[in-house]
Amino acid sequence: MLGTMAVVILLGGIVQGYLTPLLPEVGLSLHISTVGQNNIYLLSQVAFAVMTPLLSRLGDLYGHRRLLRVCVAMVAGGSLLIAVRPTAVTLAVGVVLQGALVGFFPLLVGILRSRAPERNRTGISLLVGVLLLSIGVGGLVAGSLSERHAEAGLWTAVPVAVLAVVAAIALPASDAPRGGRFHYGAAVLLTAGLVALVLVLAQGGTWGWGAPRTLALAVGAVVVLAAWVAVERRSAHPLVSVRMLSNPRLAVVSGFTFCASFGTIGFLGANALFLGASRAETGYGMDLGPQAIATISLAMVTAGFAGSALTPRLTRRLGDRAVLASGGGLIALGFVGMAVFHRTLPQYVVCALVVGLATGLFESISRTLSAEAVAERETALAVGLNELALSLGAAIGAAVIAAFFEAHVTPGTSHVAESGYLWGWGACAAVAVAGTALALRYRGSRGTDATHDQHLTQSGELA
Repeated sequence: MLGTMAVVILLGGIVQGYLTPLLPEVGLSLHISTVGQNNIYLLSQVAFAVMTPLLSRLGDLYGHRRLLRVCVAMVAGGSLLIAVRPTAVTLAVGVVLQGALVGFFPLLVGILRSRAPERNRTGISLLVGVLLLSIGVGGLVAGSLSERHAEAGLWTAVPVAVLAVVAAIALPASDAPRGGRFHYGAAVLLTAGLVALVLVLAQGGTWGWGAPRTLALAVGAVVVLAAWVAVERRSAHPLVSVRMLSNPRLAVVSGFTFCASFGTIGFLGANALFLGASRAETGYGMDLGPQAIATISLAMVTAGFAGSALTPRLTRRLGDRAVLASGGGLIALGFVGMAVFHRTLPQYVVCALVVGLATGLFESISRTLSAEAVAERETALAVGLNELALSLGAAIGAAVIAAFFEAHVTPGTSHVAESGYLWGWGACAAVAVAGTALALRYRGSRGTDATHDQHLTQSGELA
């Protein structure tokens, strides 16, 4: 069963890794402006944020396998549409359909916890490792295919999509109890609030953080999300139980995930810029080309695979809280190292590999603990909320780093000053330290999911 699940996760990783590096060349080939390319990327961010809680909740209500098949079909259809007829419109529609990949992990964990709870931890660590590796491989394969023709790289995900459709059909259904109704009013409010929030994070730097429309949209997001919470509190069948949001274990894990993803994912784009910067022009950087940068990125996700694979063994020996805190500590250590040792490539790469290792560690342990924090019937939604925390943390991290870059430009040039990177590395380290402090507040059992499922109440506390 884990092998079949890995095929589905492989598709999710390939899709996340192959399109972003292709967009500049594909956009040039299809005459899509830089603004148009940014809008396509923005659409994917909005789709990720909106679909994460909705698909997760629908899976808990109507069956994890059923919703997983819908998600895989959407991603496969979007990938095929982009490859067969690439235009600005089909790219926009395709990335929205591909946004359904955010449902893969929550729904697969729902099936895994139901059908093989004794393999929950090792299974999640394997799936996280496959996800990280496939993101790196997707970028490399797409780059190789597009060397002669930019649009050829758009076919990268199609063969894997076919395999994933077969895998989704072959997977067994979960035995998790179902019940309740889908709250459409709450779904509309949550969607509107998340769309507004993502727009502020993605466009705030372009519009200006103090611009009227930025502030108006930010206030609107807060008001709509507050209204959503009020509606959920009064509902007999809430979309997302407010009681779940106050679950102390889930709150700590999701907060930690936010802090960890702030740097590990939020800094990825800036990391590539630093590696590619010309030292002669900027006074910093490594003068690397695209292939070398992709190779270092692959090395980082390989380290992430190792970190994910080690997680179950480490939790057995050290306990969940120690591993959770260690992930945050390693992230902080890696970014402090980048700030201090960024003059030579070997030293910088070592620090980047530490961040990569910590990424695998935190993504594995946080997904595991979010699943175990709730009753089985709420598994997909709990993991989905953790995925949403990851997406928001990465988006806010990228926005903060972009703001530092805009504030530190070398006079008379368009180059980011070295101080911009120093502020960025410092912010990533500081937020990771905050995440570590939060992780130390985690209180949970050292036992496996199977051993404490029977004692878990809906509130997330042990009975």
